[in-house]
Parts: sequence; structure tokens; C-alpha cells
Amino acid sequence: MGKQLFYLFIISLLLCSCRTNNVKADLIITNANIWTGNSDLPKAEAMAIKADTILTIGLFDDIQKFKGSITEIKDVSGKFITPGFIDTHVHLLMGGNSLLNVALRDVDSKEEFINKIASFAKEIEPGQWIVEGNWDHTLWGGELPNKDWIDEFTGENPVAIYRMDGHMILANSAALKIAGIDENSPKVESGEIVKNKDGTPSGILKSEAMYLVLNKIPELTITEKEKAISAAQDYLVSQGVTTIHDVDSLGGYEILEKMNSNKQLKVRVYTADPLKYWKTTTKDEKNSKWLKNGLMKGFVDGSLGSHTAAFKDPYSDKPSDSGLFIVDKDSLNTWVINADKQQLQITVHAIGDLANSTILDVFDSVVVKNGKRDRRLRIEHAQHLAVEDIDRFSKLDVITSMQPYHAIDDGRWAEELIGHERIKTTYAFKSILDANTTLVFGSDWPVAPASPLYGIYAAVTRRTLDAKNPDGWVPEQKINVEQALRAYTKDAAFSSFDENIKGTLEPGKLADFVILNEDIFQIDPTSIKDVQVLETYVGGKRMFVHSELSN
Repeated sequence: MGKQLFYLFIISLLLCSCRTNNVKADLIITNANIWTGNSDLPKAEAMAIKADTILTIGLFDDIQKFKGSITEIKDVSGKFITPGFIDTHVHLLMGGNSLLNVALRDVDSKEEFINKIASFAKEIEPGQWIVEGNWDHTLWGGELPNKDWIDEFTGENPVAIYRMDGHMILANSAALKIAGIDENSPKVESGEIVKNKDGTPSGILKSEAMYLVLNKIPELTITEKEKAISAAQDYLVSQGVTTIHDVDSLGGYEILEKMNSNKQLKVRVYTADPLKYWKTTTKDEKNSKWLKNGLMKGFVDGSLGSHTAAFKDPYSDKPSDSGLFIVDKDSLNTWVINADKQQLQITVHAIGDLANSTILDVFDSVVVKNGKRDRRLRIEHAQHLAVEDIDRFSKLDVITSMQPYHAIDDGRWAEELIGHERIKTTYAFKSILDANTTLVFGSDWPVAPASPLYGIYAAVTRRTLDAKNPDGWVPEQKINVEQALRAYTKDAAFSSFDENIKGTLEPGKLADFVILNEDIFQIDPTSIKDVQVLETYVGGKRMFVHSELSN
């Protein structure tokens, strides 16, 4: 019996058992406009829930039989309901920590950049590191920040703040001194210590050079990690996110285990370990509906904005530069093949067209070496693709895990870096779907907001953040609302082998759902980013309610 037939058989037994034993629902949602994500029953008006599971879904008249004396009846007044959003690319601890640190993501001037850091430094203890930040120098004209901007305000606090793509940091003099970086520091393989005209370090460190400083930052304490994850969870459920794929656990798995044991998790988490640690990674036998591991995350290259994405041809604005590999192909090949032998799922970060082509070659070799099976290989970002590589994703059954917000962010300046031709296959959502490839969406939070609604808006409109592309940047790559919604729900669940328990609203699946104030299928797509999450339910329990409803 195939998996799908077996699954349907179990659901039938469950429903039969419910009727035979007179099982009553804990919660019935009624008067709703439900998009189920299930092609066999795409729309529904009511849903019955027992514990953390959907008993049945459909017409209210068919669901009344599950009403008991203590069943809660929730009339949502025609509001739109969707399966809970699954964000396939989150940096959980970094994101939570960013909520507790200096916030530079929207800073659009040198003066504001300096003032925010100076003000934050006044509020913290001497010796405490200033981290995260997530600044974007393109917002103030493109000048990279320099340690000289902030040294006079941060003499007692080492600074290591990320550019928003996570592949470049600004370190102040205090941090450079701790790391032993000066004008005599040697070149860093697969990285760069940017120098001022006089040969002294500017404070900008790219790719592997970042770790000269980052590795000196004291690890977060258990209490600090718990605080960061708690803050992250509250933020995520406020955005309608019910499951995340944490692509760099950064020592947070043990904290998540503790929180899971104490029933403190509000979102479901699939954690990733670094691919290079394949020898010491095993799947946790205690993997549950709330927390599981088994995903291995690797890197090929860096990012477009830092000129560390690896391309086949040079950058248009820097003809001597084609980017760089963070990990060489031979190492990637060894790690992927061996991790795959251990039945671990593999996902690899690739931005430039050369990086994507290279990891596709590696994935091809793992199939040849280890044989065919349902391994669901993934590429994170798949940002810039050579035309000849697009069909290879489908042929090799490689899932594209993409972040639509990046398209409307990078679209402000990407053409200047790589030219008119190469942008045609930048975040090529439609081309990927037309090639029959599985497309899933995430945010890359804290690099971008963890808002699936903003992500759907980005994928459907491709309007850049600077409002200069009202009809969409590379508009031929737009997709429709249902395609974008599937990428955040049904197909996202598939990308982590969870399609039998989540991603759609069906009998027998987890009761993870979101109530919105607007039907995103019916409104002007340009308004989707303004739609509000009213309530978020995970396992039938309300984890978030909008302030307007809670009063």
C-alpha cells in the first residue's frame, strides 16, 4: 500500500472511530473563509479540532455532529484562514538576539547609523559586545561604514555588526584589537580584510575574514539563549509563522529541547547543523511534532551585496572580480556524499550562477554515488541562475528554498552589479515553477522580516522597496497568490518530509492555522503586505492574538 493510500486509510479509521466513539471536538471554527491547500477540497467554511489535530473540515452542517457540551465554538465572521505559514529559512538565535540588540536594518543615513550605535552603547555595560545590527549601506548611497565612524562612542564595547546579508561585518577598533587584526594582518583565504588608503583596517571584514572577530565573541549564556528564543517565538507567531527551519542552530538545540520538554515552544522547529560536521551528526530519536533535527546546511559562496557571490563571469561594476567560494567543490562533494550516506537531509547556500551550477554538479554526483532515493536535496537562495541550469533542478529533484523579500530588496541595485542579462534569472520564481521544480519560501530572518505576507506580496508584485518598479522588477518572474501561498505551506512541509502532518488543513493533520483580516485572493496584490495577522494557532492552541482583538 502506497504512503498516500495508507494515510487516507488511517484518516478514514480516525473519522470512523470519532463517530463510533462519539468523540467531540475541543474547538469548532465556523463562519470562516478557509483556504485548505488541499486540492481535493480547496475551500471550507468550518473546521473541528480535537487536541492538536483536525477532526474534519468542510461545511458547518457536516461538522455539528462533533459539537459537545464543552466544545468551544468560534465564529470568525467570514475571516480568511490559511494553513500556518512555514518559514523554510530562519536564523533563530540570531533573529531573537537581533530583537535585543541595536537595530540598523532600516537606517538610511550615516548620521542615523552612528547615532543609533552611540545611543545603544550608552545603555549597556562596559565590555558587552554590540552585535547583529543588519545594516544596509545601499540605503545611504553605498558608502561602506568605517570603524572611524563609531570608535569614539564604543571605546569600551567591542562591535561586530552584520551587513544585512550576513556576509560582511563592521568591527570597531576594540574588536579588531581583540582579534589581533592590524595593517600587517595577512590575506584571508575566501575572505577579505578591507583596508583604508593608509593600509590600516577599515573595520569591514568579508566572508571568512569575519570569523577572525566573530570567533572571539563570548558564546551566549543559557539564559541569554532562552531570552533570545522566547523573543523570537513571540515575533514569529505574530507574523503567522507556525513552523520554522532554523538553518544554523548555533548551539540552540539543547535550549529548544529543554523548552520542548517544558511545553514552552510556540512554533515548531526543524534545526540544521553545519554540513562540515557530518561525521558527528545523527538524527535525534526523540524527534517530535515540535522539534526535530536531521538537516545539514552547507555553503558554496557568499552574497551579492558584498561581492562574494561566485559568478561564471565578472561583476559588471568590478571586472576584476567574480566573487569567491567559501568551500571548495572537492570538500563539498565529500561532505555531501558522506552526509547523504547517513540519511541526513542536505541543503546548501548558493547565490551566484557558478555557485548554483557547482552544487548542482555535486548533487548529481551524490545520486550517482549513493543511488536514487527520496532525499529531497535543497538549495538555499538559488538566487542567480544560469539559464541552462534551471531545468537541472527538476531533473535532479532539487528543491529551491528561496526568499522573495530579497528580490524586492536586491532589485534596487542588483543590475548595477551583474548587468541586464543576468538579472533576468534572479529569483526566477516563475521559471522554477515552469520547470516543474518544487519551490518553497522563507525569510532569511533577521536578514529580512519574517513576514510571509510581505513575502507573498514580493513574489506576486516584485515591486522593489524603493518604489521605482511599480509593475515589478523583472516582472516576467512574477507568480500568482496561490503559487506563493503553496510555497509557504504545502510545499514547505514537503521540503522537510512533513507533508503527512502539516502544510494543509485536512482531517488527521495538525491544527496549525492563521486567521487574517483580508482574503489575499480577493484584494489588490499591492495591499497584501498590509494584511494583518489576527490570530495564530499551533496545534489547536492560540499562540498569538492581535492587540485589537485582545482588548
